[in-house]
Amino acid sequence: MKKTLLLTIVLAALVVWAGQVVSVAAHPASHAPNAFTLETTQWGPAPPFVAKGAQFAVLQGDPTASTGEYTVRLKLPDGYRIAPHWHPLRENVTVISGTFKVGMGDTFDASKMASFPAGSFAYLDPHMNHYAMASGEVIVQVHGQSPVQFNYVNPNDDPSRKQ
Repeated sequence: MKKTLLLTIVLAALVVWAGQVVSVAAHPASHAPNAFTLETTQWGPAPPFVAKGAQFAVLQGDPTASTGEYTVRLKLPDGYRIAPHWHPLRENVTVISGTFKVGMGDTFDASKMASFPAGSFAYLDPHMNHYAMASGEVIVQVHGQSPVQFNYVNPNDDPSRKQ
């Protein structure tokens, strides 16, 4: 009887202790520097290699560094377009919200775009010419290896040349 009572007390203590550990681990402030929700994402203007109107947030790393990993988010207004371009390194894209439309090729053609709703993921290997458009407000998360580089198929489409 004493062994059963002792075992019950020990198990109860472990359950209480485990509940406290889980509660501390789940507390948002405990991971504040390296965890993000849509509400805590700090948005700013997008870099000059994308047209004005988009917002940009760096979640991890430095996308302009010569090496290393990065994770960024782009918030795009409805109808926002990114002209045909390619990247020298793989681009991994997750659609967080909205519908992101993507087409492949050298010329922007809305009739040839595929729609990717929230929760979709795609990766584009180096040198794959592609273009994109937001259907509704769209948030995409992009991660990969630095440096991020946009190479527009038509150099006149490069927004950094127009500023």
